[in-house]
This record gives sequence, structure tokens and C-alpha cells, in this order.
Amino acid sequence: MVFKKIRKGHVDWRDFLCGTPASDYIFQKDAYEEQIENAVNFIKDADAVIIGAGAGASTAAGLEYGGKRFTDHFAEFIEKYGGHYMTDMYAAGFYPFPSEEARWGYWSKHALLNRFDPPALPLYQELYSIVKDKDYFVLTTNVDHQFQKAGFDKQRLFYTQGDYGLFQCSKPCHRATYDNEEVVREMLKRQKDMKIPTGLIPHCPVCGKPMTMNLRADDTFVQDDGWYRAAERYSEFLCRHKETKMLLLELGVGMNTPGIIKYPFWQMAAQNPNAYYVSINAGEAYAPEEIRERAICVNGDIGEVICRCH
Repeated sequence: MVFKKIRKGHVDWRDFLCGTPASDYIFQKDAYEEQIENAVNFIKDADAVIIGAGAGASTAAGLEYGGKRFTDHFAEFIEKYGGHYMTDMYAAGFYPFPSEEARWGYWSKHALLNRFDPPALPLYQELYSIVKDKDYFVLTTNVDHQFQKAGFDKQRLFYTQGDYGLFQCSKPCHRATYDNEEVVREMLKRQKDMKIPTGLIPHCPVCGKPMTMNLRADDTFVQDDGWYRAAERYSEFLCRHKETKMLLLELGVGMNTPGIIKYPFWQMAAQNPNAYYVSINAGEAYAPEEIRERAICVNGDIGEVICRCH
């Protein structure tokens, strides 16, 4: 377990020995096993569980945006637009496509591959089986809908960064989103040479501007009524449990957007003496010195750890 002394900017080398995977230190096996055991006990004892899931969770589940999965499914895009720009699915989405037909040629395939076609993946199903009988809530920056597919109650989910399954006005002229699965499937079905037919380009029903995916990339992101209702339910959940025995379970959260999950989790753990913080993330599991006694940071494979916690 790596504990960072945030105020002093100092990390004691001895703290590294407690959270490195067993293969890296000969003394690690017992400490690693103890971490898993403690995490299981935290889950069992908790009156409430908040799951904070970042990109690492879906990567561990199998929705990897780079590597072979990317090159296998997007080889023709890489060849046409250049591997220098098309490095992974995330980066490819920001490529300056020459037309709306070409842009939606890419995004329709991306959305089908990561949002609509995958079934509920085992990691998410296992996670649901762990918390389904608890009072739980999910806060996630992922946009792949895996939590809902796995059976999590929609009323207990807050997708802060959007949803591949929604369109919004690119301007935006109004604060509404639109289901897009039917259109996206038709785009992929009818595209040729990596372009969709012009007649399938989605336009805003209010101002006529092109539509875009409901993804938080800049200040044009639309937080619709559903977004605000989810935010309110999350806020109410926090209020109900601000002094109860709460488990803050952080999965695959790095430092890309730490202000959404990681920093608030640290703050809640520091403010509530009954709260416990568990971070599982290969190579990036750490916590502040201030919550050392109530934190477990496992630098390991999320799927393996979750499976062993059940």
C-alpha cells in the first residue's frame, strides 16, 4: 500500500512494501493476502457501499481501448488516417475527420463495440453479486453502461461523464439528450468506405446543428434532466450515510479526473471516522497518510481481486 503524505510531498519508501503485487517482493504474499482478507471484512461490515469506477474497471473487464482490440477492429481507420493519430479508441475519437459522414463512420463503430454489443461482463456481474444486498450507490466516469447491464439499479447509478447511448446538440442550443441505438446501428449497417450515408447524419431537432455524442470533452457537454436527478439521488445517499459505516470502493481510478471520484472519496474517508477506503488499481492504488488506518490499496488486477472478495 502506498500512502502519500500530501501536505509534505514526501513518500516513505517503507510504505511501498505493503501494496506491491506478490510477484515483485518475496515478502509480499502474506501482506497481499492480508489486504484481500481485510477488504472482504470491510465489505461484510459496511452498512453502505459507494462504488467509484474509472476507466481501469472496464479495461480490466475486457473493454480495452488500445492494443490488439483496437488494431483488430479499427485496422482500416488506422491505415487510412495514420497510426500516429489513431493510437487507441479514445484518441481516435478526436481525429479531425474530413466530414460528418466520416466522423460518424468512426463513432458508430466505436459505440457499437463498447456500448451496445458487449453483454454484461463477468467483472461487473461479480461486483453486483457482492453489493446487491447492501445499500449501495455507483459513481462512475465510464460511459459503456456495464453497471446497468449487470443488474445494478438505474436509480443507484450516476454516470457523470455521459453515455455513448445518447446524442446531444453539438452547440448545444438546449439541455436535452436523445437515445441513439437504433440510429447508430443503422449507421454501421449502411456505411461504406468508413463513411455513413449523408441522410443518416444526425441533426439537432431544435437548431439544425450537427449532433454529437453525449460525452464530457469540453464545456459543450449537456447535463440533462436525468443527469441532475442522478446527481440529486447521489447527494441524498451521501447525506443519509455521512456518519454510518461506509465503504468507499474505488476501482480503476487514476489521475485523469481525480476530482470526480478519488479526491472526494479521500475527503469523505477523512471526515467520517466510520468510513473505510479501498482502492484497487494495477499500479495506481494509493491513499493519503491521513486515512492510513482505514485504507486498503491493492495494486493488482481488479477482476482477480473482486473475484476473491466474493
